[in-house]
Amino acid sequence: MLDVARKFFTMDYLRQQVKILSFYKMNEFQIHLNDNGFPQFFDNDWNRTYAAFRLESGRFPGLTAKDGSYTKKEFTGLQRMGMDYGVNVIPEIDVPAHSLAFTHYKPEIGSTEYGADHLDLYKDETYRFLDSLFDEYLSGDSPVFIGPDVHIGTDEYNKKEAEQYRHFTDYYLKYVESYGKHPRMWGGLKWLPGNTPVKADGVTVNAWSYDWIDPEAALKDGYTLINTCDTYLYIVPGADYYRDFLDSQWIYESWNPWIMNSRQTLPENTPGVLGGMFAVWNDLCGNGISEQDVHLRSFPAIQVLSEKLWKGENKEVPYKEFETLCRIMPEAPGVNLSARIPDSTCLTAPGQVCILNGTDTLATSLPETGYPYAVSFSICPDKDTPVSGILFDGPHSKVYTNWENTGRIAFSRDGYTFAFQSYRLPTGKWTDIRIEGDYKGTSLYVDGKLQERLEGRKMKAYYEKYRRMDYMTYQETLIFPLRRIGDCLNGFKGKIKDVIVSKETRWQNSGISVVSYLPSGYTLPWHGFPTGRFYPPRNICANVKSNCSDFGLP
Repeated sequence: MLDVARKFFTMDYLRQQVKILSFYKMNEFQIHLNDNGFPQFFDNDWNRTYAAFRLESGRFPGLTAKDGSYTKKEFTGLQRMGMDYGVNVIPEIDVPAHSLAFTHYKPEIGSTEYGADHLDLYKDETYRFLDSLFDEYLSGDSPVFIGPDVHIGTDEYNKKEAEQYRHFTDYYLKYVESYGKHPRMWGGLKWLPGNTPVKADGVTVNAWSYDWIDPEAALKDGYTLINTCDTYLYIVPGADYYRDFLDSQWIYESWNPWIMNSRQTLPENTPGVLGGMFAVWNDLCGNGISEQDVHLRSFPAIQVLSEKLWKGENKEVPYKEFETLCRIMPEAPGVNLSARIPDSTCLTAPGQVCILNGTDTLATSLPETGYPYAVSFSICPDKDTPVSGILFDGPHSKVYTNWENTGRIAFSRDGYTFAFQSYRLPTGKWTDIRIEGDYKGTSLYVDGKLQERLEGRKMKAYYEKYRRMDYMTYQETLIFPLRRIGDCLNGFKGKIKDVIVSKETRWQNSGISVVSYLPSGYTLPWHGFPTGRFYPPRNICANVKSNCSDFGLP
């Protein structure tokens, strides 16, 4: 399950994830389409708190997020692609909590007692709005949701409203089913007990929390379950209350899908348990996490859960051997989101000075490089080098010189921009630059000395409701772009030479292993390359100077 609401993921990313899931024989991909951030990071103001609904809506113009969304055609196409690849793409519209995107659009349906991210369960207008919203994607000869399953959320509503919550949940389970769909929901009936019956027959529940769902009681009532245990299977990048990376070694050696939570293990092959699913939640809106950083966390989870869910116990193969196999396995044919590259590559002819005039480019032999890496080059900017001129460009990111006319080096990806604040690149003279990156941060070396490390910067916020200080750590990371040096429209102007990309970093050279900094049970898969993608032999230079027209650009 991927939370695309609190951190937008491009359709291209979702399509590549379908290929990866299919390659590892994982057959479900749940997409969490709406959610919101925490108000303490937005001045404790619900009106300013980030919220997004990612799907195009014709009935409610303005509801769809403006900073990233999917058209109906795109989302239907993703589901059809999933069918071709054997992956069931499951849309989730999460109500009645996590619903700030809907109350921002229609404030009158929000709760005045429990927070604006809760819908008012007693207002007829709430039901009219949601009826129409679900109907928009489920009705007609060509519905948007074409798969067999639709998820309605229903987790984490306030306990005081248990009976009305149960009425609401029962209503929308039956409503979705009336369109011929198999309804799904998050477990919540243990936390919100009551006398109001909730439909069970034909309903699948994500069993996620000991406090919110009793798996044994749910199975007895007739629900089918998916083990989505938060303790073991939740990833929340950059947070300290769930895992940043799953514990792959523990899962491989000790976990099985019958371990529903830390207190309940069902008998093996218990009827009604369909399998397991891990979830990636992007709770910390605005923390700077990138698509590829999320992939770095989800890909090893796919590998180990595929092994366990298909093969079960595998004591004949020790974890270290399995881990080695994971390192050399591709993501999927033609997919390389981790940006694995050869060990070292010279991207310009040694010693050759390349002159860029601000509107031309040099194509290289690599699109980008993943962690850990070091990119070194010598650079001499002209005195009139453009403001925020693009130095390196890639499929997912850019590196700039003279950022905002300050002389600083900066980079951008996923809508975020980070700058090295402590250094200004001089014009008219040669400087040796080395930029290193790993999954924790990015380092700038100038003339062989560490100038600045971007890692660990925190946002501090006071949470009025609970009278406490909360913190958000920024993810100032970069998968380094290498596809082109310069830009046809606003590029670097000056000289550059000896552009070299390497897997060796200063940490490694100083005897500190990058792998030792990774979470327990996980190693970076930087060896091996996916099939379907060509990498030139080591040390071949592609120093091709071109005009804009060579790239089909204006």
